[in-house]
Amino acid sequence: MPQISRRKFIKHSTNAIVSLSSISLLKFLADSVSAAETVTGNLKNQIPRLMQNNRIPGISLAIIRDGKLFWHKSFGIKHQYNKKLVTDETIFAAASLTKPLFGYAVLKMAERGEIDLDAPLTKYTNKPLISDSRIQKVTARRVLSHTTGFPNWSGSKPVWFKNNPGTKFGYSGEGFLYLQSVVEKITGQPLEDYLQENILKPWKMNSSSLIWQPEYANIASYGHNRQGKPRAMSKPKTAVSAGSLRTNAAEYAQFLIAMMQPGAVDSNYLTEASLQQMLTPQIKLSYSLDWGLGWGLERTNKGNFFWHWGDLVTFKSFTAASQDLQTGIVILANSQNGLKICERIVNQAIGGKHPAFKYWMIDY
Repeated sequence: MPQISRRKFIKHSTNAIVSLSSISLLKFLADSVSAAETVTGNLKNQIPRLMQNNRIPGISLAIIRDGKLFWHKSFGIKHQYNKKLVTDETIFAAASLTKPLFGYAVLKMAERGEIDLDAPLTKYTNKPLISDSRIQKVTARRVLSHTTGFPNWSGSKPVWFKNNPGTKFGYSGEGFLYLQSVVEKITGQPLEDYLQENILKPWKMNSSSLIWQPEYANIASYGHNRQGKPRAMSKPKTAVSAGSLRTNAAEYAQFLIAMMQPGAVDSNYLTEASLQQMLTPQIKLSYSLDWGLGWGLERTNKGNFFWHWGDLVTFKSFTAASQDLQTGIVILANSQNGLKICERIVNQAIGGKHPAFKYWMIDY
């Protein structure tokens, strides 16, 4: 998105956020709960105004403090016309927030010796994905760091190389689909089954799924276009590692907490060494932005954060967290306008200036 568009947005949004307190949870990490509750009180007052001014019907929010779920709150409605309220159980389409969750599972497989992050993925397949010899250079590490050289999507065409593998950052959902096929071959399970067994159920993410569940008919939100017209959430029948996760903010926060709490090799949690692999820069995006394994990485005036955004057109999402600071946030919105207010919420909730919001692919 051109920079001028962000400036216009900020200019038009100033009146809506001028009264936001400069207090943030980051400032109160070591202080009293009552001080932190001042922040949540401000959020409860300000978020509905931001939503109204930006035509966002519903939002679900979760905040982590001291490595634990501190606060989660839902705002607005699931459907613009029937006015059913968003609750903490409401299911949103998390879109690309699926990618780092899948990346975590791949790192866990690597810990157990089931996949080599630096081996050609052709090692695990019966035949190469495409005939181009450069496919031999595509590894799990390059998929998770978006350095495969693949386009984001190839549509109905066979995937191709825009760049030589390992030479340039190029956000690619196609790479994740390729790695998903390898994971399913190694495990002998559909991805949904594998993630439910190894991550979602052990972490008590009981309402989360990469495929449509019958109970979602009653608890899923509708998405909304920029004018507020509702559109039904799509109903994936098979898991898509690049973006089919359906979840709520409190459950996705459990993933962020897992990123802050290392486990043993024989547990469902990554060891500290593997967590550090995920959070080690693999390719530079800008002065303050890099990409790790599954996560975007940013250097802020308050410390280092990992982050990701999601965009399924009428559903938008954003998450950022810091392992060092043991703080984080999850924002799920049911509107094409959803990302317009995320930067203000993040600044209010966890503090700092976050260069992730300047990433060019984010569509406000």
